[in-house]
Order: sequence, then structure tokens, then C-alpha cells
Amino acid sequence: MDIDRYIASNTPVWNRLAELTARSQRGVGRLSAAELDELVRLYQRVAGHLSYAQTYYRDPGLVAKLSALVARSAAVVYGTRPRTLRVLGRFFTTTFPAAIWHARWFVLVSTLLSAIPAAALAIWIANSTAALEAVGPAAVREAYVNRDFAAYYSSEPAAQFASQVFSNNVQVAFQAFALGILLCVGTAYVLAANGAVLGLAAGLFAAVGQQPKFWGLILPHGMLELTAVFVAGASGLRLGWTLIDPGDRPRAEALAEEGRRAVVIVLGLVLTFLVAGTIEGFVTGRPWPTWLRVGIGVVAETAFLGYIWVYGRAAARRGLTGAFGEQDEGSWLARTTT
Repeated sequence: MDIDRYIASNTPVWNRLAELTARSQRGVGRLSAAELDELVRLYQRVAGHLSYAQTYYRDPGLVAKLSALVARSAAVVYGTRPRTLRVLGRFFTTTFPAAIWHARWFVLVSTLLSAIPAAALAIWIANSTAALEAVGPAAVREAYVNRDFAAYYSSEPAAQFASQVFSNNVQVAFQAFALGILLCVGTAYVLAANGAVLGLAAGLFAAVGQQPKFWGLILPHGMLELTAVFVAGASGLRLGWTLIDPGDRPRAEALAEEGRRAVVIVLGLVLTFLVAGTIEGFVTGRPWPTWLRVGIGVVAETAFLGYIWVYGRAAARRGLTGAFGEQDEGSWLARTTT
């Protein structure tokens, strides 16, 4: 989509968010409960628009306009309104884990779509001289294993490196999610390609007997980071599968419902990628004992999986599937039409 079409299609959303934000800031016409919920939802949506515009368009005027709108709205969303805080709390304790739990079998498929190419390529390179030599000259491979791979994690100041990693991971997750609309094929390609890159590196280290070094650098951040990519891929696969097999629902209705659930997953993963990026920037490249660096990664991964297991299952027992607008007793977001 070119920038003019992107602006034209999203301007109504931006204008509505600006209107609600302005009314709240001026204290004119106190926002109703439904409007507060709408404000939070639009804020999250426009924050996604800003990230997309920064990645794909890089138009200074558009980025500045969206940045200002998101900043004004954030001041309202994260302000003193108790209900707004409850809305955000319920998102992370109910809606987001419910959406992942609902898609758990697609998470398994997504994981396999990355893990199988990664394992196959790693084993092939580690055990085939021809495959190893096809990767590159011996001097290049030696430099990569002995110096370049590890140096990457300390190539820039930790905060700047973590920020870049975060942006890259969000971009990969967005691609894995968005390309699911191509009947799952696009998402499968992104996942397989991501796995192949991992398998290539693992194979080069294994070929020279340096697997511990490789895993010592990958596992601290990689466990949580890859899990988040697999979850994003699962949302894309489920979206694509809904087009293939909508069940007993009209295809458009099924796609809209699944889209509301997929958006929840993508928004919630932003925080997950922030944690993974922070670990990669501040832990992975540090000259600490391997057990300590990997241990931090294990704690982060265990916390995330436990969080989904506990909160996701609890939400599922109440009949929740994590879609925006889903209602149950005491639900955080009334079903609305926008």
C-alpha cells in the first residue's frame, strides 16, 4: 500500500482518536465508559500505525503527526483514570493470555515450521563437507565463529542495541502475522526463513565443535524472542486458516473475529519483545558466566510460559478466547462496532 492510500484509509481512525483525546484533555463532555474503552483500543491501534509508518514509509511529516497524536493519547491512557488502568490490567491478565491459549495448537505448528528447517540445515552443514564449503570460504567461516558472531552482541552501546533489536523483532513478528492473510503461505515462509538463519549459524558452530559457545549466546534472549515469533506466526496461521476453513460462519465474519484476536496477540507481544530485546542488549553480550546469562533467559521464558498457562487457562475456563470486544461477566471491553 502506498503512503497516500495508507493515510486515506487510516485518517478516520486518527481523527476519532484525536477527538476523544481532545475531549478528555479539555474535560468537555466527559467520556462515557464505552468511549474510554474505545480510546484505549484506538490508542493501541494508532501506536501500531506509527510503528508501521516508521518501518515502511519513514515520511517525516507522517511520523511526526502520528508521534504527537500517540503522545497526547498516551498522556490520557496512562493518566489518572482508574478505569483506564483497569482496562490495561485486564488486557494483560485476561485478553492477551486468552488469545494465545486459544491459538496454542497453531503455536505448535508455527514452532515446527521454524524448528524443522533449523534442525535440518544445522545437521546438514555440521555433517556434510560439501554443504559447509558452500556456505562460504574457510577464512570467512572461521572469522564468523571465532569473532564476528559474539562481537555482534557488543557492537553498540547496550541501550541502542536493545532498541534496534526490539524494532527488528517487532518487524519480523508483524510480517509473520500480516502475511498469514496469504492463505498461511506467507507466514510459513517467514517462519521457515527465520529458522533457516538460525540453523545456518548452529551448523557452522557444530561443524567445528563449538556448540556450547553458540547456545551460550543464543539462549539468554533467544528462548523468549523465538517464542514470541512463534506466537506471532501462530496468529498469522490462524488468520490464514480462517480464510481456508471458516467453519459454519460466513467467511467475512470469521475473518473479522479472528482478526480481533490476532491484533490482541500482536499488541501484547510488543512488551514480550521489549523484554527479549533488553536481555539481548544488556545480558547476552556481557562477559558473565554462561550459566548466569542462560539462567536469566530461562527465568524469562519460564515466567512467560507460566503466565500463559495460568492466566490463559483461567480465561478459557470462563469461555474467553481473547478477541477484542469479547464479553463475559465483568468484561473489560464492551462489544462495539467501529
